[in-house]
Amino acid sequence: MMGWESIDTHAKQWIKEAGEKIRASFHQTLNIQTKSNANDLVTNIDQEVEQFFISKIKEAFPDHRIFGEEGFGDKIEDLAGVVWFLDPIDGTMNFIHQQRNFAISIGIFEDGIGKIGLVYDVVHDELYHAISGKGAFMNDEQIPSLKETSVNEAIIALNATWVMENKRIDHKLLIPLAKDARGTRSYGSAALELVYVAAGRMDAYISLRLSPWDYAGGVVIVEELGGFATNLKGEKLDYLTKDSVFVAKPGLHETILKEYLKEGKW
Repeated sequence: MMGWESIDTHAKQWIKEAGEKIRASFHQTLNIQTKSNANDLVTNIDQEVEQFFISKIKEAFPDHRIFGEEGFGDKIEDLAGVVWFLDPIDGTMNFIHQQRNFAISIGIFEDGIGKIGLVYDVVHDELYHAISGKGAFMNDEQIPSLKETSVNEAIIALNATWVMENKRIDHKLLIPLAKDARGTRSYGSAALELVYVAAGRMDAYISLRLSPWDYAGGVVIVEELGGFATNLKGEKLDYLTKDSVFVAKPGLHETILKEYLKEGKW
């Protein structure tokens, strides 16, 4: 098998090419469809970009498998070997309505361990990337390791859905954390919110139900910088099914788990 640096080089080239395809689509009329519900959207561009990646990966690395959001990849039931977690457009609603605040997300794992993470903010031409053990970068600039912070100084990425009545959890569980934090934000793209934690723009990210392709790439980058990623029970993330996700700076992760999340039925 080729080395990780070579795989990383190919992935970066493809992600930039895919970004160009997406930017070129801004003036096109999109074919928009719904998936699980009226707000779970997919466009022809999502599908075309995923197929673009699959053709490139299969040609260059035929023994690698692909776990893609739009279902054009492989049927993944285990994490043996090399698996690419691919979200062609994370934040499709933002892509449709705003033409910003979305990203291409790629996580490349070997036997269940994250080796490469790439998250590309297409509109701002910001590529966040990391190879495990070799540091994390935004374009060519190295991102410094994450430092500890306290809850009352923290900006937490948290969707308003989780602090109002909803079908998933008791909405009162996260209200104390939202009140005690310095502030909350929601950008509508898990991949971007994860790399904002990595870059120090935010301090923690919480979501109740994400698929592996939403967070695989971003988690590799955050962990490379000393951050922690678990579900809301503090357990290791499940990269085969949907899971809750809690990512935070060191120290802050432990504090929030212990003082705010321990009583929740997640």
